[in-house]
Amino acid sequence: MDNRSRYSRQVLFAPIGAKGQELLGQKKVAVVGMGALGTVLANHMVRAGVGHVRLIDRDFVEPSNLQRQMLYDEQDAAGHLPKAVAAASKLRAINSLVQVEEIVADLHAGNAESLLADADLILDGTDNFQVRYLLNDVAVKHHIPWVYGGAVQARGMYAVIRPGETPCFRCLFPHPPAGQGETCDTVGVIGPIIHVIASYQATEGLKLLTGAYDVLNPNLEQLDLWDNDSLSIPLANGRSPDCPACGNGKFDYLEIGGAQSDEFASLCGRDTVQIRPAAPHKTDFQKLAVRLEKLGRIEQNRFLLRFEVDGHTLVFFADGRVLVQGTDDIATARTLYAKYVGH
Repeated sequence: MDNRSRYSRQVLFAPIGAKGQELLGQKKVAVVGMGALGTVLANHMVRAGVGHVRLIDRDFVEPSNLQRQMLYDEQDAAGHLPKAVAAASKLRAINSLVQVEEIVADLHAGNAESLLADADLILDGTDNFQVRYLLNDVAVKHHIPWVYGGAVQARGMYAVIRPGETPCFRCLFPHPPAGQGETCDTVGVIGPIIHVIASYQATEGLKLLTGAYDVLNPNLEQLDLWDNDSLSIPLANGRSPDCPACGNGKFDYLEIGGAQSDEFASLCGRDTVQIRPAAPHKTDFQKLAVRLEKLGRIEQNRFLLRFEVDGHTLVFFADGRVLVQGTDDIATARTLYAKYVGH
């Protein structure tokens, strides 16, 4: 397909033009989280002609995702496809000129720099603060701009983070919120707020990629579509000289801490515990299926294996991670993991 025809309407938009389009084709964007926000973000980046789009996500498609996660369909959910894989397949069919790279992985201190440090822009499609602090540490350390975004119910917010130019995320939110907070899985969400927030994020991303720094939004923007409210919080004076990350160059969330044991984490509102082994390894699905098939129901594809037993589902990924579904109690998850996986 002729590039001139594909991007003609975008090139006609004077602030981008032919020069901006050429710049987009030279850039690499990492989209972290391929849920609701991430699918909209990735869709915009690929359709806009960004040269390389990396999709990072640890989860797989479920029926409840289809209400708002725009790149997935019923077949993806029925096949339990990893979100990054399903999204990449759709996006390659949309624009074969873009290099779409899928990464099925949990982003953590041990792999964050290898997955993000070469990006020109990081777009936040995640759903939790811990990962955002990790994104912020990588971005500040490697001087990579990123665009924060979050949405729940009918409310959302976004902000542009430019290391050295704006407050970083840790300046704005010095400490993670107490407790688990609201999530789409606990208080719900409507699709339109996802598209609005992600579209604002994507627009700021296009500005960053084409060098239009003078028109970047300088505020933390908050929107409520249901109650027709909006609030702009200026960030110009928000940098903190005492910020551990951008003020003192201390990147706490990138420190692995020398942990030698498996990590168990309850996923807020998901009735699920994720287990990430201390030593990542490649799961042999064939051997695992043979071992477990006499104990419960097995479903598998080339990306994951699902094992249903005793009212719970254990989902095994190729990188060694396991999701224990049907409980948010870490002690219960540990027991099931030890019983069916071992140590």
